[in-house]
Amino acid sequence: QVQLVESGGGLVQAGGSLSVSCAASGGTFSNYAMGWFRQAPGKEREFVAANTWRWSGVSTYYADSVKGRFTISRDNAKNTVYLRMNSLKPEDTAVYYCAARQGDAAWGLDRYPYWGQGTQVTVSS
Repeated sequence: QVQLVESGGGLVQAGGSLSVSCAASGGTFSNYAMGWFRQAPGKEREFVAANTWRWSGVSTYYADSVKGRFTISRDNAKNTVYLRMNSLKPEDTAVYYCAARQGDAAWGLDRYPYWGQGTQVTVSS
């Protein structure tokens, strides 16, 4: 059983930057694809970014809405995945969740069996 704990959310002004982290335990971290999702008030949870680690390299995927502004990365030695968010917009305001699944990264939230509790990111205009 994998446990995920997010940290690093907060309040930032539009145009600013923020990083969130997700620490994993209970599994072999390198075997898991890690994803970030977000849920804004009154909206469905949506895919943000994901990556898969392989000895041949890391594959990363981004939602169009964050491409070029957000960067997902991971440190297998620390069992941690990060999401660096630049050029933040008020519409990025949401609870950000990390998720894990064995195998390759996927876009659908129903493909991820393990979830963190979420961390709030608020972008003021």
